[in-house]
Amino acid sequence: MEENAAHLVRKYKTNCPFEIAEALGIHIRYMDLGKSTKGLYYKKLRRRFIIINEGLSDQWQRFVCAHELGHDRLHKGINRFFLEEHSYFWPGKLERQANYFAITLLTAGQEQRIGETTEAFAKRTGIPPEMYYFFDY
Repeated sequence: MEENAAHLVRKYKTNCPFEIAEALGIHIRYMDLGKSTKGLYYKKLRRRFIIINEGLSDQWQRFVCAHELGHDRLHKGINRFFLEEHSYFWPGKLERQANYFAITLLTAGQEQRIGETTEAFAKRTGIPPEMYYFFDY
């Protein structure tokens, strides 16, 4: 996963998931997906789409775009929803991988500073607080 994200950053000279998705020909759409669905990725007739819940903050929209980009890169042919978790159960393996990919992509080129906590590093790099525990994945 790290190499996949690093390859995208090197190739497109950015870690912005919106710019990378555009360069890959993935269409991004914003819709009202209700309260529990943050985003989804799907492919139809060889066209790829990332749908992002329009009600999310900019920080979450960026993370969800990176997460769904992870599904595109890691889980070809599988349509997955990124659902908000309201339980003590971890999301499935594919969701964990997409979360880890998103964090890897969004923190590319950034180093944790000496004495900086994981939480401070995550905050500085725009990772939503709910995703901090994926730094230990």
